[in-house]
Formats: sequence, structure tokens, C-alpha cells
Amino acid sequence: MTYTLTDPGRLAGRFPRARIAVAAAFALNGSMLGTWAARVPAVVEKFTLSEGTLGLLLLVMGIGALVSFPVAGKLSDRRGAYPVTCALVVVYLAATVALGLAPSVPLLAAALFLAGIGHGAMDVTMNAWAAEVERGMGRSVMSSFHAMWSLGAGLGAAGGYFATRAELPIALHFPLAALVVAVLFGPLIRTTWASRRNAQPQGNPVFAFPRGTLVLVGLIALGAGLGEGAAADWSAVYLTDITGATVSIAALGYAVFSVTMVIMRLNVDGLITKHGPVVIARFSGVSAAMGFGLAVGFATLPATLAGIVLMGMGYAAVIPLAFSRAAADPEVPPGQAIASVATLAYGAMLMGPPLIGFIAQISSLRVSFALIGLMALLIALLAPVLRRA
Repeated sequence: MTYTLTDPGRLAGRFPRARIAVAAAFALNGSMLGTWAARVPAVVEKFTLSEGTLGLLLLVMGIGALVSFPVAGKLSDRRGAYPVTCALVVVYLAATVALGLAPSVPLLAAALFLAGIGHGAMDVTMNAWAAEVERGMGRSVMSSFHAMWSLGAGLGAAGGYFATRAELPIALHFPLAALVVAVLFGPLIRTTWASRRNAQPQGNPVFAFPRGTLVLVGLIALGAGLGEGAAADWSAVYLTDITGATVSIAALGYAVFSVTMVIMRLNVDGLITKHGPVVIARFSGVSAAMGFGLAVGFATLPATLAGIVLMGMGYAAVIPLAFSRAAADPEVPPGQAIASVATLAYGAMLMGPPLIGFIAQISSLRVSFALIGLMALLIALLAPVLRRA
């Protein structure tokens, strides 16, 4: 593969400013998803959606993201990750406005598909941009960017909480949220970064799948995606059904996981720079597996909450490490490499929770969690493929 760097002289001294710009892009992306997630009950109420219909609508959003990955990867490589990210910011903000203004379920589905495209495509391009900045800085910073995404999601969810308390309809809340986020983060994203470009044409598959060594990197991301999906969709259910926790206590499960993830992501980059990605990935896989082991083996409230903390510590660095390794692949252009790994990571987040439910139905939720724990050990076993030249 042949890569060219557009006007590399412009990059000198730009890394601190570029780091702020990338962090703002991650925070914006998270904010929009957090805004949507916080108002799902309001959407259900507005359109009187059944659980089945809501599930189909969420699947439409997920498919939009998965379909966008290969296209975003190619555009990132050909046009540059930074300018494509800026264009996708506009798409995602417009989709969020459309979600609030959609007058019918079919138009809501169309808006969700567009939002999935905006979210998924931007996820690929901003990670490719982040990898460029990381390479230029000569040290690990990818996890800190993902921490900004988590913080942005928290801000979006908090905005949804206050909008709910104020009884704002989504037709007003979503456009207002898009405006506030654009004003808050938009100016920070604007910079003079000159992205890498790959001049070679590529094919146009519907989905992006990894090849070569990236298959193993993708399996690591898949293991992390399964774990994050389990924590998001099943931790509260596990706490109520298995440990007997109250609903209010069970709601703390994912909050504990999220807070641990943010704290770890803000601090783990220094450890990656010092010890290398292989050591950290091994620790991550073992930590996550131990977390599931505590939850499954003891099935008490204190043990399960402690296990969730270990899960958060374990999964925090894995997907950022996988994306950094993908972007440094010697055979596949960065955008397409990240897109292929993202397909497995987010495909696991999308399809993992239903699979956990199916396994729980024919056995038990403890068995489902035990299997996810085994997948975490796979992360530790495959850790050497994350070594970068």
C-alpha cells in the first residue's frame, strides 16, 4: 500500500491542538447517542411502540451503522479522516434533529437508519483520525479519546434527564440538543490537520470484514464488544434475578461499569506507553474474566458489583488498543482496517445481548455470563497480535 501525507509541514506543532479537536469529536459523537438513549421511553410513548417494534427500530439503527463502516473506511483513506469526520458531524446532527421531528414510525425508522450511519461512519473516521494523532505524538492516547466519548454520552444522558423533568417534547429537545452540542464542540473540532490519504482504489463490500492478522485483532474486539454489550443490557437483570437486588440497586450496575471505564480510560494510556499494548491487553482480558468469575461463582450482590468493577477495568482499553493496532496494519489502509475491526466489535455489541438471552433461556443467565468470561480470556490469549511495529 502507498500512503501520502498531504502537506506534512503543516503538522508541525499541531498535536496538542489536534488532540483537543479529536477529543471534541469523540465527545460530540457520544453526546448524540446519549441524547437518543435517554429519551427512548419518550419515543415509545409518542408512537405507542410495542417491545417488538422498538427492537426492530433499534436493529435498523444498528444495521445503518454496520453498513456505513466499509464506506466510511474507504472515504477516510481516500479523502482523509479529518475532513470526512467533519462532514459526518453535520450528518449526525441532522439525523438527531430528524429523530425528534419524525411524524410517523416509518419516518422514525428512516431517521434511525440515518443516525446509525452518522454514528457508525463517524466512529470509524474519528478513530482513524485519532490514530494519526496518536502516531504523531509517539505515545498512547487512544483510550483518553474513548473516555471523552463516554463523558459525552453521560452529558447527553444528563441532558435527557433534565429535558424529561422539564417535560420537553422530543420535537424540541433533539433539535435543541443538536444545536447546543454543535455550538459547544463544533469550534473545538475545527483545526488545520492534514490527514493521511491512500490513493489506491478498493472494492465496495456491503460489510467490512478483517483479513490476515486483522482477523485476530477483530476477535479481540469481538470479545470486548460482547462484554460491553452484556454489561449494558444484562447487568441490571443479573443483579435482580440472580443476586436478588432491588430495582434501584440494580440500576447501579451499569453506572458502576461506566464510571470504572471512564476512570480507566483516562489513566491507562500512560501504562500502555510504559508497558506496551500486549501486557495491558493480557491484564485486561484476565481482569474481565475474573469479574465474570466473581459474578458467576458467588452470585451475591457485593461479589457481583466487585466483578462489574473488574469488568470495567478489563474492557476499558481493549477496543482502543484494537483500533490503534488496526490503524497501524502494514497491509490494509487505516480507515478500512478500523472499519473491519469495528464491524466485529459493534456487531458483537448488537447481536451479543440477544444471544445472551437465548442461552439464558435454555440454561441460565449465569451460564451466559460464564461464556462471556471465557471470551474475555480469549483477549488475553490473543494479546500478542496487538504488538505494533
